[in-house]
Amino acid sequence: MKPTTVLTGVKPSGQPHIGNYLGAIRPALEFSGQPNTETWLFIADYHTLTGAPDPKRMREMTYEVAATWLACGLDPSKTVFYRQSDVPEIMELNWILSCFTPKGLMNRAHAYKAKVQENQENGKEDLDFGVNMGLYNYPILMTADILMFSADKVPVGDDQTQHLEIARDIAQKFNRQYGEILKVPKEVVQAKGKSVPGLDGRKMSKSYDNYIPLFEEPTKMRKLVMKIKSDSLPPEAPKSTEGSIIFELYECFASPAQVEDMRARYAKGIAWGTAKEELFNVMDAALAQNREKYKSLMADKSQIDELLKKGAQRAREKSVPFIKQIRTAMGIDA
Repeated sequence: MKPTTVLTGVKPSGQPHIGNYLGAIRPALEFSGQPNTETWLFIADYHTLTGAPDPKRMREMTYEVAATWLACGLDPSKTVFYRQSDVPEIMELNWILSCFTPKGLMNRAHAYKAKVQENQENGKEDLDFGVNMGLYNYPILMTADILMFSADKVPVGDDQTQHLEIARDIAQKFNRQYGEILKVPKEVVQAKGKSVPGLDGRKMSKSYDNYIPLFEEPTKMRKLVMKIKSDSLPPEAPKSTEGSIIFELYECFASPAQVEDMRARYAKGIAWGTAKEELFNVMDAALAQNREKYKSLMADKSQIDELLKKGAQRAREKSVPFIKQIRTAMGIDA
């Protein structure tokens, strides 16, 4: 039986945070351990160019995200691990797919609509102020990332499901013209269908500055955990786990037995400071070993370079013949 292909990626935007880990990295690594599964994990460096990053910082961010995946348990011998920019066929497919993408579809993309709304709220006469074509076409490049390697499943947070819907729309439009060449992917959303909450209750994001770096030093991580938003209920008052940022994060790191114990303590009454302390303890215990591996990789980046080089070679074993197949289908023979 043909293996199921699972693909995901992380944009290098500094050291990944807890939300990246829980929403994308950990689910992808869980898939890699399943039988009859082929996993593809990539660093989406071209996506980062929409923000015109400093070149030195760009290189460092790439290493940070690569070291994170490896520290979290990625096995490059079992997973195709590569840098997006090392596979030029992705960019060729990006252009091809753009020719099958209605402009109206991009007008409805969340990131673009959010920018337009922001300009509207700020009284900008030009509603496209600050919008470059990279941001506008972002979903098409993401589609190329997915379709190039015929992904069956793509682990995403619920805020990313629209990108998968766009990828399916584009793939189907291409296939209606040239035959069943592009595989129509499916998303795999977290069981709760919810994004990971940040310190203030909104989705954990660097743009909101409400995130917890994945491999933050314990002292600093504890301080961040203690900043998590909570209500003013007294310690002895029963508390609901529903909508509790502390409890939602605790569930992600604690054992089932610990979760049930914490649920009971909420019902009986627990001080928020105590709950936060317990959250920090399970987070630190779960991440301590990976944190040390991350430090080791960042201290010797040549290991990362070699692994990414090998990953690119494996990726191009698929991308080179596949782009040739696509060209031939369109009448552009090499």
